[in-house]
Amino acid sequence: MDYPKSVPSVGLVNGQFVDENPVAGTPGSLIPAVWGNSVTQEIVSVIEGGGLVASEADTSQLLKAIQVIVGTTSPMRSVVTRLSASKALSEQELGLVLIDGSPGVMTVTLPTANAGLGVRDVILRRVDNSGNRLVVRAAGTDRIRFHTQLSPSGYPFLVLMGSGDWWHLRSTGDGNWWPVGRHDATPLGRQVLDTTVLISPGGYGALNGSLLLRSEWPWLWDFAQSSGALTTEAGRAGREGGWSSGDGALNFRIPEVRGEFLRVLDESRGLDVGRSVGSLQGHSLQSHNHYLPTGTGSSFRPAPAIPDGVWNASTDVNFYPTSGTIATTYPNPAFDSDTYIGNIGNFSGETRPRNIAYPGRIKLI
Repeated sequence: MDYPKSVPSVGLVNGQFVDENPVAGTPGSLIPAVWGNSVTQEIVSVIEGGGLVASEADTSQLLKAIQVIVGTTSPMRSVVTRLSASKALSEQELGLVLIDGSPGVMTVTLPTANAGLGVRDVILRRVDNSGNRLVVRAAGTDRIRFHTQLSPSGYPFLVLMGSGDWWHLRSTGDGNWWPVGRHDATPLGRQVLDTTVLISPGGYGALNGSLLLRSEWPWLWDFAQSSGALTTEAGRAGREGGWSSGDGALNFRIPEVRGEFLRVLDESRGLDVGRSVGSLQGHSLQSHNHYLPTGTGSSFRPAPAIPDGVWNASTDVNFYPTSGTIATTYPNPAFDSDTYIGNIGNFSGETRPRNIAYPGRIKLI
């Protein structure tokens, strides 16, 4: 659209309209009907394209319409959608989607990522901290391209776990949604320690050896199969730190490490040979000897707990072997949680260093 420069007798001055000047005796510019209708129709088309109904009294409609059109054509629209029940999202609802999953199990379905939708963005954020399962699913045969190292085509759905968990997805108009960002990008299957007994948002679960359904966690089952630490339920004893195939059909088991110390896998170094990923190793003490004095006199079996003062040269159970003193024939006093030798140490049902306990977590998505 431009000024009607090609229309004769319009009376433009320097290419623009002018008013009548009675003092100078110059006429004002004329606005041809064709040109006036064209300008008006172009403005009305923009207003209607923005989803508004043209009104003579509203002089802000053109701006409103442009804002709507720009927002619609932008991959990231300035739209906020709130949900508290399962729903298939429309194209107009893409933007920031706030989801309250506290009423119950929910599924939010994305629009079909076809050429009609084109390149569009959506941020899906969970606002509740209930334990209800909240699934974000692609429509039809569409895929969400995450964990493509396990499945090149991605997966048909993802789950939002915990208040504040979010994913930013972008459609490419060819049946795919690609992750642009997410709340926690810690790698799948990673073990971490936490300083709270609560489960942090972003896709974490307890390292407690629980059974999960393969249909609900397909990416994690793919990870387990590729981990080199997968065994069967029958072969799980001694390999509790790995994964198991569960019932062999519908479920699988995650690692169980509660109450255990962790050790870096040897991987051919030769210090801890013969170990597999997730294998359990019992506690032990390195082989060694304790000095136990003897004599040439009659045999004597020390009590399980011998006080400090007994181990000296002035007693029958002597510190140095001496002719004529009582000999001890018992191999050694007992070292366990109920008996001890003086105050030389603390003894329990396991061998352990001084330690601090933290909850163990595993990245589930």
